Amino acid sequence: MTNVGIIGAGTMGIGIAQVAATNGCKVWVYDANAKQVETATVGLEKTLTKLVDKQKISAEKMTEILANISIATELKDFKDCELVIEAIIENKEIKTKVFTELEKHVSGSCVIGSNTSSISITSLGAELQKPERFIGIHFFNPAPLMSLVEVIPSLLTEKSLAEKIYNLMKDWGKTPVIAKDIPGFIVNRIARPYYGEGLRIVEENIATVEQVDDAMKIIGNFKMGPFELMDLIGVDVNFSVTKTVYNEYFYDPKYKPSLLQQRMSEAKLHGRKTGKGFYDYSEGAEKPVAEKDDALYQQIFLRIISMLINEAVEAKRLGVANDEDLELAMQKGVNYPKGLLAWGKEIGYAKISETLQDLYEEYQEERYRQSPLLCKM
Repeated sequence: MTNVGIIGAGTMGIGIAQVAATNGCKVWVYDANAKQVETATVGLEKTLTKLVDKQKISAEKMTEILANISIATELKDFKDCELVIEAIIENKEIKTKVFTELEKHVSGSCVIGSNTSSISITSLGAELQKPERFIGIHFFNPAPLMSLVEVIPSLLTEKSLAEKIYNLMKDWGKTPVIAKDIPGFIVNRIARPYYGEGLRIVEENIATVEQVDDAMKIIGNFKMGPFELMDLIGVDVNFSVTKTVYNEYFYDPKYKPSLLQQRMSEAKLHGRKTGKGFYDYSEGAEKPVAEKDDALYQQIFLRIISMLINEAVEAKRLGVANDEDLELAMQKGVNYPKGLLAWGKEIGYAKISETLQDLYEEYQEERYRQSPLLCKM
Protein backbone atom coordinates (compact mmCIF):
# COMPACT_ATOMS: atom_id res chain seq x y z
CA MET A 1 0.00 0.00 0.00
CA THR A 2 2.03 2.91 -1.31
CA ASN A 3 -0.78 5.37 -2.16
CA VAL A 4 -2.36 6.62 1.06
CA GLY A 5 -5.14 9.11 1.73
CA ILE A 6 -5.63 10.95 5.03
CA ILE A 7 -8.94 12.58 5.95
CA GLY A 8 -8.45 15.29 8.56
CA ALA A 9 -5.51 17.69 8.76
CA GLY A 10 -5.45 18.20 12.50
CA THR A 11 -2.49 17.23 14.67
CA MET A 12 -3.24 13.52 14.32
CA GLY A 13 -4.02 13.55 10.60
CA ILE A 14 -0.89 15.44 9.57
CA GLY A 15 1.13 13.28 11.97
CA ILE A 16 -0.06 10.08 10.28
CA ALA A 17 0.64 11.68 6.90
CA GLN A 18 4.21 12.39 8.05
CA VAL A 19 4.67 8.76 9.12
CA ALA A 20 3.41 7.40 5.78
CA ALA A 21 5.40 9.91 3.72
CA THR A 22 8.57 9.21 5.71
CA ASN A 23 8.19 5.57 4.74
CA GLY A 24 8.02 6.28 1.03
CA CYS A 25 4.24 6.44 0.52
CA LYS A 26 2.57 8.96 -1.73
CA VAL A 27 0.11 10.73 0.56
CA TRP A 28 -2.95 12.88 -0.14
CA VAL A 29 -4.35 14.93 2.75
CA TYR A 30 -7.93 16.21 2.73
CA ASP A 31 -9.81 18.36 5.21
CA ALA A 32 -13.29 19.88 4.87
CA ASN A 33 -11.61 23.11 5.97
CA ALA A 34 -9.18 23.80 3.12
CA LYS A 35 -7.26 26.39 5.16
CA GLN A 36 -6.54 23.73 7.80
CA VAL A 37 -4.60 21.64 5.26
CA GLU A 38 -2.45 24.63 4.35
CA THR A 39 -1.85 25.44 8.03
CA ALA A 40 -0.97 21.80 8.75
CA THR A 41 1.52 21.50 5.88
CA VAL A 42 3.23 24.76 6.89
CA GLY A 43 3.44 23.42 10.44
CA LEU A 44 4.87 20.12 9.19
CA GLU A 45 7.56 21.96 7.24
CA LYS A 46 8.56 23.81 10.43
CA THR A 47 8.63 20.52 12.38
CA LEU A 48 10.82 18.84 9.76
CA THR A 49 13.15 21.88 9.64
CA LYS A 50 13.69 21.50 13.39
CA LEU A 51 14.50 17.81 12.89
CA VAL A 52 17.06 18.77 10.24
CA ASP A 53 18.57 21.39 12.59
CA LYS A 54 18.85 18.73 15.31
CA GLN A 55 20.38 16.33 12.74
CA LYS A 56 17.56 13.81 13.31
CA ILE A 57 16.91 13.70 9.55
CA SER A 58 18.84 14.97 6.52
CA ALA A 59 17.76 17.94 4.41
CA GLU A 60 17.32 15.46 1.54
CA LYS A 61 14.93 13.35 3.64
CA MET A 62 12.92 16.44 4.54
CA THR A 63 12.57 17.31 0.85
CA GLU A 64 11.52 13.73 0.10
CA ILE A 65 8.86 13.70 2.84
CA LEU A 66 7.34 16.99 1.73
CA ALA A 67 7.39 15.90 -1.92
CA ASN A 68 5.45 12.77 -0.95
CA ILE A 69 2.56 14.81 0.48
CA SER A 70 -0.10 16.40 -1.72
CA ILE A 71 -3.20 18.39 -0.81
CA ALA A 72 -6.50 16.82 -1.82
CA THR A 73 -9.28 19.33 -2.46
CA GLU A 74 -12.09 16.76 -2.57
CA LEU A 75 -12.63 13.10 -1.70
CA LYS A 76 -12.48 11.99 -5.32
CA ASP A 77 -8.77 12.89 -5.26
CA PHE A 78 -8.38 9.59 -3.35
CA LYS A 79 -9.39 7.55 -6.44
CA ASP A 80 -5.93 5.92 -6.74
CA CYS A 81 -5.42 5.29 -3.01
CA GLU A 82 -4.96 1.75 -1.72
CA LEU A 83 -5.53 2.87 1.88
CA VAL A 84 -7.45 5.83 3.32
CA ILE A 85 -7.24 6.64 7.04
CA GLU A 86 -9.78 8.94 8.68
CA ALA A 87 -8.63 11.16 11.56
CA ILE A 88 -11.45 13.62 12.22
CA ILE A 89 -13.70 14.58 15.14
CA GLU A 90 -14.82 11.76 17.49
CA ASN A 91 -18.42 11.78 16.32
CA LYS A 92 -19.98 8.61 14.94
CA GLU A 93 -22.55 10.32 12.70
CA ILE A 94 -19.99 12.65 11.10
CA LYS A 95 -17.50 9.82 10.55
CA THR A 96 -20.14 7.51 9.04
CA LYS A 97 -21.26 10.24 6.63
CA VAL A 98 -17.66 10.74 5.48
CA PHE A 99 -17.10 6.99 4.98
CA THR A 100 -20.25 6.47 2.90
CA GLU A 101 -19.29 9.45 0.69
CA LEU A 102 -15.68 8.26 0.43
CA GLU A 103 -16.77 4.83 -0.76
CA LYS A 104 -18.23 6.40 -3.91
CA HIS A 105 -14.80 7.64 -4.97
CA VAL A 106 -12.31 4.88 -4.11
CA SER A 107 -11.72 1.54 -5.79
CA GLY A 108 -13.38 -1.62 -4.55
CA SER A 109 -10.05 -2.87 -3.20
CA CYS A 110 -9.15 0.30 -1.26
CA VAL A 111 -8.89 -0.31 2.49
CA ILE A 112 -10.71 2.25 4.65
CA GLY A 113 -9.40 2.78 8.17
CA SER A 114 -10.48 4.88 11.13
CA ASN A 115 -8.19 6.40 13.72
CA THR A 116 -11.02 6.54 16.28
CA SER A 117 -9.86 6.06 19.87
CA SER A 118 -13.08 4.64 21.27
CA ILE A 119 -15.99 4.37 18.80
CA SER A 120 -17.04 0.86 17.72
CA ILE A 121 -15.34 -0.14 14.46
CA THR A 122 -18.22 -2.48 13.66
CA SER A 123 -20.78 0.33 13.98
CA LEU A 124 -18.68 2.72 11.87
CA GLY A 125 -18.22 0.23 9.05
CA ALA A 126 -21.71 -1.29 9.08
CA GLU A 127 -23.18 1.39 6.76
CA LEU A 128 -20.59 0.78 4.05
CA GLN A 129 -21.41 -1.21 0.94
CA LYS A 130 -18.22 -3.20 1.56
CA PRO A 131 -17.75 -3.32 5.36
CA GLU A 132 -15.20 -6.12 4.95
CA ARG A 133 -12.60 -3.55 3.80
CA PHE A 134 -13.06 -1.39 6.91
CA ILE A 135 -10.74 -1.57 9.96
CA GLY A 136 -9.59 0.45 12.96
CA ILE A 137 -6.03 1.83 12.77
CA HIS A 138 -5.55 3.77 15.99
CA PHE A 139 -2.36 5.84 16.26
CA PHE A 140 -1.35 7.63 19.44
CA ASN A 141 -0.51 11.33 19.68
CA PRO A 142 1.97 12.52 18.48
CA ALA A 143 1.84 9.90 15.71
CA PRO A 144 5.43 10.39 14.45
CA LEU A 145 6.85 9.82 17.97
CA MET A 146 4.50 7.29 19.58
CA SER A 147 5.26 3.81 18.32
CA LEU A 148 2.03 2.00 19.27
CA VAL A 149 -0.74 1.42 16.75
CA GLU A 150 -3.87 -0.53 17.71
CA VAL A 151 -5.23 -2.54 14.77
CA ILE A 152 -8.91 -3.33 15.33
CA PRO A 153 -10.88 -5.58 12.97
CA SER A 154 -14.67 -5.37 13.22
CA LEU A 155 -17.05 -8.34 13.17
CA LEU A 156 -17.42 -7.69 9.44
CA THR A 157 -13.75 -7.10 8.52
CA GLU A 158 -12.22 -9.57 6.04
CA LYS A 159 -10.23 -12.10 8.09
CA SER A 160 -6.78 -11.48 6.59
CA LEU A 161 -6.97 -7.67 6.64
CA ALA A 162 -5.82 -7.24 10.26
CA GLU A 163 -2.60 -9.10 9.53
CA LYS A 164 -2.00 -7.03 6.38
CA ILE A 165 -2.39 -3.76 8.30
CA TYR A 166 -0.32 -5.17 11.19
CA ASN A 167 2.54 -5.88 8.77
CA LEU A 168 2.16 -2.49 7.08
CA MET A 169 2.49 -0.74 10.45
CA LYS A 170 5.65 -2.75 11.15
CA ASP A 171 6.98 -1.64 7.78
CA TRP A 172 6.25 1.94 8.86
CA GLY A 173 8.41 1.38 11.95
CA LYS A 174 5.50 1.17 14.36
CA THR A 175 4.69 -1.31 17.14
CA PRO A 176 1.28 -2.72 16.18
CA VAL A 177 -1.03 -4.76 18.41
CA ILE A 178 -4.28 -6.43 17.39
CA ALA A 179 -7.28 -5.71 19.62
CA LYS A 180 -10.90 -6.80 19.82
CA ASP A 181 -13.54 -4.27 18.83
CA ILE A 182 -14.61 -3.36 22.35
CA PRO A 183 -15.11 0.17 23.79
CA GLY A 184 -11.72 1.82 24.30
CA PHE A 185 -9.91 -1.10 22.62
CA ILE A 186 -6.82 -1.91 24.75
CA VAL A 187 -5.24 1.31 26.00
CA ASN A 188 -8.25 3.57 26.47
CA ARG A 189 -10.14 0.81 28.27
CA ILE A 190 -7.38 -0.37 30.61
CA ALA A 191 -6.10 3.16 31.35
CA ARG A 192 -9.46 4.56 32.52
CA PRO A 193 -8.83 3.95 36.26
CA TYR A 194 -5.58 5.93 36.10
CA TYR A 195 -7.66 9.05 35.57
CA GLY A 196 -10.96 7.95 37.13
CA GLU A 197 -9.54 6.78 40.46
CA GLY A 198 -7.23 9.79 40.68
CA LEU A 199 -10.25 12.06 40.19
CA ARG A 200 -12.26 10.10 42.77
CA ILE A 201 -9.48 10.46 45.36
CA VAL A 202 -9.38 14.24 44.86
CA GLU A 203 -13.18 14.59 44.80
CA GLU A 204 -13.33 12.86 48.19
CA ASN A 205 -10.67 15.19 49.65
CA ILE A 206 -8.43 12.22 50.41
CA ALA A 207 -5.52 13.96 48.68
CA THR A 208 -4.74 16.95 46.48
CA VAL A 209 -4.11 16.90 42.73
CA GLU A 210 -0.41 17.49 43.41
CA GLN A 211 -0.21 14.64 45.94
CA VAL A 212 -1.87 12.12 43.59
CA ASP A 213 0.51 13.03 40.77
CA ASP A 214 3.52 12.98 43.10
CA ALA A 215 2.59 9.58 44.54
CA MET A 216 2.27 7.94 41.13
CA LYS A 217 5.59 9.38 39.95
CA ILE A 218 7.58 8.65 43.12
CA ILE A 219 6.23 5.19 43.99
CA GLY A 220 5.02 4.00 40.60
CA ASN A 221 7.76 5.65 38.53
CA PHE A 222 5.16 6.94 36.07
CA LYS A 223 6.51 9.74 33.89
CA MET A 224 3.41 11.85 34.53
CA GLY A 225 0.71 11.74 37.16
CA PRO A 226 -2.93 11.39 36.06
CA PHE A 227 -3.71 15.11 36.35
CA GLU A 228 -0.58 16.20 34.48
CA LEU A 229 -1.47 13.66 31.79
CA MET A 230 -5.08 14.85 31.53
CA ASP A 231 -3.81 18.42 31.12
CA LEU A 232 -1.50 17.24 28.33
CA ILE A 233 -4.15 15.16 26.53
CA GLY A 234 -6.83 17.78 27.08
CA VAL A 235 -9.26 17.53 30.00
CA ASP A 236 -12.17 17.77 27.53
CA VAL A 237 -10.76 15.05 25.26
CA ASN A 238 -10.11 12.71 28.18
CA PHE A 239 -13.61 13.35 29.52
CA SER A 240 -15.13 12.65 26.10
CA VAL A 241 -13.33 9.28 25.84
CA THR A 242 -14.46 8.36 29.36
CA LYS A 243 -18.08 9.18 28.49
CA THR A 244 -17.88 7.11 25.30
CA VAL A 245 -16.46 4.07 27.11
CA TYR A 246 -19.05 4.45 29.90
CA ASN A 247 -21.95 4.70 27.44
CA GLU A 248 -20.68 1.88 25.22
CA TYR A 249 -20.41 -0.43 28.23
CA PHE A 250 -24.06 0.25 29.08
CA TYR A 251 -23.20 2.45 32.07
CA ASP A 252 -20.89 0.04 33.85
CA PRO A 253 -19.96 1.78 37.17
CA LYS A 254 -16.28 0.94 36.60
CA TYR A 255 -16.13 3.61 33.92
CA LYS A 256 -18.39 6.23 35.50
CA PRO A 257 -17.23 9.75 34.52
CA SER A 258 -16.23 12.34 37.09
CA LEU A 259 -18.31 15.40 37.99
CA LEU A 260 -15.09 17.30 38.67
CA GLN A 261 -13.86 16.56 35.15
CA GLN A 262 -17.23 17.60 33.72
CA ARG A 263 -17.07 20.94 35.55
CA MET A 264 -13.49 21.47 34.31
CA SER A 265 -14.65 20.81 30.74
CA GLU A 266 -17.61 23.18 31.12
CA ALA A 267 -15.28 25.90 32.42
CA LYS A 268 -12.99 25.33 29.41
CA LEU A 269 -10.14 24.50 31.78
CA HIS A 270 -8.81 22.03 29.25
CA GLY A 271 -5.16 21.97 30.30
CA ARG A 272 -2.08 23.03 28.39
CA LYS A 273 -3.95 24.00 25.21
CA THR A 274 -6.05 26.60 27.07
CA GLY A 275 -3.30 27.68 29.46
CA LYS A 276 -5.02 26.30 32.53
CA GLY A 277 -6.38 22.94 33.65
CA PHE A 278 -5.60 21.14 36.87
CA TYR A 279 -2.40 23.22 36.76
CA ASP A 280 -1.78 26.79 35.63
CA TYR A 281 0.42 27.03 32.51
CA SER A 282 0.34 30.79 32.11
CA GLU A 283 3.66 32.62 31.97
CA GLY A 284 5.26 33.00 35.38
CA ALA A 285 2.81 30.66 37.13
CA GLU A 286 4.44 28.48 39.76
CA LYS A 287 3.50 24.84 40.05
CA PRO A 288 2.25 24.00 43.57
CA VAL A 289 4.48 21.71 45.60
CA ALA A 290 2.83 18.59 46.98
CA GLU A 291 2.81 18.07 50.73
CA LYS A 292 4.56 14.74 51.04
CA ASP A 293 2.98 12.01 53.16
CA ASP A 294 4.48 8.54 52.81
CA ALA A 295 1.50 6.63 54.20
CA LEU A 296 -0.96 8.59 52.05
CA TYR A 297 1.24 8.14 48.97
CA GLN A 298 1.27 4.37 49.48
CA GLN A 299 -2.51 4.37 49.82
CA ILE A 300 -2.95 6.41 46.62
CA PHE A 301 -0.55 4.25 44.61
CA LEU A 302 -1.98 0.92 45.77
CA ARG A 303 -5.55 2.04 45.09
CA ILE A 304 -4.85 3.24 41.54
CA ILE A 305 -2.47 0.45 40.54
CA SER A 306 -4.89 -2.21 41.86
CA MET A 307 -7.66 -0.79 39.67
CA LEU A 308 -5.34 -0.74 36.64
CA ILE A 309 -4.10 -4.30 37.19
CA ASN A 310 -7.66 -5.56 37.68
CA GLU A 311 -8.63 -3.96 34.37
CA ALA A 312 -5.68 -5.62 32.60
CA VAL A 313 -6.57 -9.00 34.10
CA GLU A 314 -10.19 -8.61 32.96
CA ALA A 315 -8.99 -7.71 29.44
CA LYS A 316 -6.91 -10.91 29.50
CA ARG A 317 -9.93 -12.92 30.64
CA LEU A 318 -12.07 -11.53 27.83
CA GLY A 319 -9.39 -12.10 25.19
CA VAL A 320 -9.21 -8.42 24.24
CA ALA A 321 -5.66 -9.15 23.09
CA ASN A 322 -2.94 -11.68 23.87
CA ASP A 323 -0.79 -11.17 26.98
CA GLU A 324 2.18 -9.83 25.04
CA ASP A 325 0.07 -7.22 23.24
CA LEU A 326 -1.70 -6.19 26.46
CA GLU A 327 1.67 -5.51 28.10
CA LEU A 328 3.14 -3.86 25.03
CA ALA A 329 0.12 -1.60 24.49
CA MET A 330 0.29 -0.01 27.94
CA GLN A 331 4.04 0.48 27.82
CA LYS A 332 4.16 1.88 24.28
CA GLY A 333 0.76 3.60 24.18
CA VAL A 334 0.79 5.48 27.50
CA ASN A 335 4.42 4.99 28.59
CA TYR A 336 3.67 2.85 31.65
CA PRO A 337 6.94 1.81 33.32
CA LYS A 338 5.92 -1.87 33.36
CA GLY A 339 3.32 -4.15 31.86
CA LEU A 340 0.37 -4.39 34.24
CA LEU A 341 0.21 -8.20 34.30
CA ALA A 342 3.89 -8.34 35.26
CA TRP A 343 3.31 -5.59 37.81
CA GLY A 344 0.48 -7.57 39.37
CA LYS A 345 2.74 -10.58 39.73
CA GLU A 346 5.44 -8.39 41.30
CA ILE A 347 3.13 -6.78 43.89
CA GLY A 348 1.24 -10.04 44.36
CA TYR A 349 -2.20 -10.70 42.94
CA ALA A 350 -3.42 -11.56 46.45
CA LYS A 351 -2.51 -8.03 47.58
CA ILE A 352 -4.35 -6.52 44.59
CA SER A 353 -7.40 -8.68 45.38
CA GLU A 354 -7.32 -7.66 49.05
CA THR A 355 -7.11 -3.95 48.16
CA LEU A 356 -10.09 -4.17 45.82
CA GLN A 357 -12.11 -6.15 48.35
CA ASP A 358 -11.43 -3.49 51.00
CA LEU A 359 -12.57 -0.76 48.59
CA TYR A 360 -15.68 -2.75 47.68
CA GLU A 361 -16.61 -3.22 51.32
CA GLU A 362 -16.01 0.46 52.07
CA TYR A 363 -17.95 1.90 49.12
CA GLN A 364 -20.42 -0.90 48.34
CA GLU A 365 -19.99 -0.04 44.65
CA GLU A 366 -19.72 -2.31 41.61
CA ARG A 367 -16.89 -0.01 40.54
CA TYR A 368 -14.55 -2.07 42.73
CA ARG A 369 -15.65 -5.55 41.69
CA GLN A 370 -12.82 -7.92 40.87
CA SER A 371 -12.26 -9.76 37.64
CA PRO A 372 -13.20 -13.44 38.15
CA LEU A 373 -9.73 -14.28 36.86
CA LEU A 374 -7.90 -12.16 39.45
CA CYS A 375 -8.62 -14.56 42.31
CA LYS A 376 -7.17 -17.43 40.27
CA MET A 377 -3.85 -15.73 39.45
